[in-house]
Amino acid sequence: MSNFDHPARYWHKLDNGKYQCDLCPHLCKLSNGQRGVCYVRGRADDQMLLHSYGRSSGFCIDPIEKKPLNHFLPGTPVLSFGTAGCNLRCKFCQNWDISKSRQMDTLASRATPEMLALACVQTECRSIAYTYNDPVIFLEYAVDVAQACAAQGVKSVAVSGAYINAAPREEFFRYMDAANIDLKGFSQKFYQKLCGGHLQTILETLDYLVNHTDVWVEITNLIIPGENDDRAELEAMCQWIVEHLGVQVPLHFTAFHPDYKMLDKARTPLATLLMARNIAQAAGIRYVYTGNVGDVKTGSSYCHHCNELLIERRQYQLGQWNLTEQGACRFCHTEFAGQFEVIPGDWGAKRQPLRFQ
Repeated sequence: MSNFDHPARYWHKLDNGKYQCDLCPHLCKLSNGQRGVCYVRGRADDQMLLHSYGRSSGFCIDPIEKKPLNHFLPGTPVLSFGTAGCNLRCKFCQNWDISKSRQMDTLASRATPEMLALACVQTECRSIAYTYNDPVIFLEYAVDVAQACAAQGVKSVAVSGAYINAAPREEFFRYMDAANIDLKGFSQKFYQKLCGGHLQTILETLDYLVNHTDVWVEITNLIIPGENDDRAELEAMCQWIVEHLGVQVPLHFTAFHPDYKMLDKARTPLATLLMARNIAQAAGIRYVYTGNVGDVKTGSSYCHHCNELLIERRQYQLGQWNLTEQGACRFCHTEFAGQFEVIPGDWGAKRQPLRFQ
């Protein structure tokens, strides 16, 4: 074992001598020395290990709106980090240099859970985000960091594709305060063709989070021209959200740009995002946003009752703020869903790399 190897949970031994990882639906069956689809979990002799515990591809302080989370501590800084690998194989991945990495040398930065919690306090970050690659694959590290941060009053944010089995899902999200879940499309064909996964697992995770936990949840749908921008599919997705999750879960439609194995696709036009936003609003979803396009109107928040502007956003910079101290509309006093502080943060759009000695 190296200094970064850590005993992994959620696995069992099969009758044929292989070890099965039970973290996610891939259920990788491993011989000695093999690693799973995610690459960071593998078998070594008589144990299963997480090979990326305590180290990262880098640490950075971001605006919380970049996750994106628009209804969770707006304007505040969040310490963001990821590791390497992923348990989905998205051909359009926009963090592919991290999530598809098979070189553990990319994990040049190291930090213990206690170091990260202290760094959040010292830099006045209100939260820490497990992001860039999917944090469910480094569950043991993320949970330990979340516990250390909670002891310092720092909240935890998961940015995840939600491809995880029921038992580890319950443990992982027990320590999360907020999550942005990537609902990448709304057909099994899309998930199978472009992601290497199953849609149903993501839907089950969303249902679990919204209906059975206190985690604040927002959803991101990256719209790819010709792949998941069909009006009927978008209508079905929005209807499912309303019926199973309710109308108060914020939904972000974000623009695709050519990357990784999908360089032949054009960028998503703003008109497509606006179409999707109109569909969601017609379905009854109260808070619908566009992302990656810099549109102030559709990136800002409005009261669902009187339609007044509540939180103005120019990219990641906050402008007008019209919430009361109780988190309600200043004009008609209708409750605005989310978790807010009395005074909004003023971190702005800064991105500040962070290094540990």
